[in-house]
Amino acid sequence: MEKKIMIKVDNVSMRFNLSSEKFDSFKEYVIKTLKKQVSVEEFWALQDVSFELREGEALGLIGLNGSGKSTMLKTIAGVLKPTKGSVSVNGSVAPLIELGAGFDMDLTAAENVYLNGALLGYPRKEMEKHYNDIVEFSELHDFMNVPVKNFSSGMVSRLAFAISTIGTPDILIVDEVLSVGDFRFQEKCEQRIQAMIDKGTTILFVSHSIQQVRRICNKIVWLDHGHMKRWGDADEICDEYERS
Repeated sequence: MEKKIMIKVDNVSMRFNLSSEKFDSFKEYVIKTLKKQVSVEEFWALQDVSFELREGEALGLIGLNGSGKSTMLKTIAGVLKPTKGSVSVNGSVAPLIELGAGFDMDLTAAENVYLNGALLGYPRKEMEKHYNDIVEFSELHDFMNVPVKNFSSGMVSRLAFAISTIGTPDILIVDEVLSVGDFRFQEKCEQRIQAMIDKGTTILFVSHSIQQVRRICNKIVWLDHGHMKRWGDADEICDEYERS
């Protein structure tokens, strides 16, 4: 029986308007805009990208900086609306896109567990069930009453990952988060991701480490300056990418 499609990206293009000049104040920008004195350049971060991902598959997005990977993830997560084309997502999404996104840096780690959980749609009682697991996995036992603003980037990453991977979301989106932290913790995160895949979670994964992509993903979308260069089997495309 063919597994259901969890994500369908259909001819997606994303355009940003970039101003070619600098402004000393917002007031100056508004005045020049009203006088139509602001010159704007179009930048297409994505152009006509199409692919689909089925239940339990793990898709790696690869490409050089500026290829459109993060823009694609944000479009799928619903953070950005495509200029052209459409994105269909079936099921609950746990996005882990920007380090510390959804955290209030003045609150403690414990307080942020409940805040971040609420943003992900989990009621407080549900977060209470998972609290000990979050603390255990993140290895932050001695720091849960410390404001997150005092955390290193690695500590923030560990807490964010532990929260985003509670339960079994239908779709997990991970963008470069595993590049922060020590090798042992990265292995631990990979093991949790693999366990989620085994339970049927669909993974969207971005990493500059092709070795990491090989270990986690079975499908690849290779983006190049906003265009989809290749889509298909992970090992085959990773080999080609490493040769390029």
